[in-house]
Amino acid sequence: MRAPDRFLINTSDIELWPAWLLRARGNADARLLARARFVLRRKRDGRYLAAALPEGVQPLLPRWTDEADVDEALDAMDGTLRAASNPYAQQDSATLPLARLQERLESLGVEAGYADRTGLALIAEPRRLALAGFDRYRRPLWLSAAAARAWQRMRHAAARDGIALDAISGYRSHDYQLGIFERKFARGQTLAQILAVNAAPGYSEHHGGQALDIGAPGEPPAEESFERTAAFAWLAAQAAAFGFRMSYPRGNPHGIVYEPWHWRYSPA
Repeated sequence: MRAPDRFLINTSDIELWPAWLLRARGNADARLLARARFVLRRKRDGRYLAAALPEGVQPLLPRWTDEADVDEALDAMDGTLRAASNPYAQQDSATLPLARLQERLESLGVEAGYADRTGLALIAEPRRLALAGFDRYRRPLWLSAAAARAWQRMRHAAARDGIALDAISGYRSHDYQLGIFERKFARGQTLAQILAVNAAPGYSEHHGGQALDIGAPGEPPAEESFERTAAFAWLAAQAAAFGFRMSYPRGNPHGIVYEPWHWRYSPA
């Protein structure tokens, strides 16, 4: 029996998820997902478009072939599966183009000088991500392959020292980051308030699959109080040995609030 797929195939508008990681949204979906290997999932809203079955691709949404990026997504799936069947093939470490990003930033009101003002770099999304386990909420945790391996090693090392590390979140697409801004605008927050705690779409370290937010059991997620936990003390002493570094200490030059929970895989 073939082992379950543990990677996500990424395009600008569509993600291809291993079907076993997804919940069916109705009886018809359940029957297809039970037999599917991958599901094409629209990034901007998470809608399932189609399922890749042994006999071919079956629709889960009417007119799914009219969606942007469908041909690229199917080509990426075919290419990835061919490479996966060849043990000597090099895995694709390429990134996606920064498509339509400036248009999105302008729609939010982010000024043209944002990068110069913050010192943050544009970060492209990877074409392929690895399953690094599951986060606190039992959601799949996607990271780059190297970051996924390093996170698992670090988490297991912490456990041997009696420290439990929770993953809160890992990879986020540009679309996901845009949704954060839109939801906060809907709650009445200003752009300045949002930018104080969230990087603009395209500038978040989470886009590259190298960063994750870490918590401790029983502690609220993404709160400064995390620095008073044994988990944070362990990370401060040990994380660098696994290639992880805290990105936003107090007084960081990017103007982002202190985030003791946010760590990026960046081996020396």
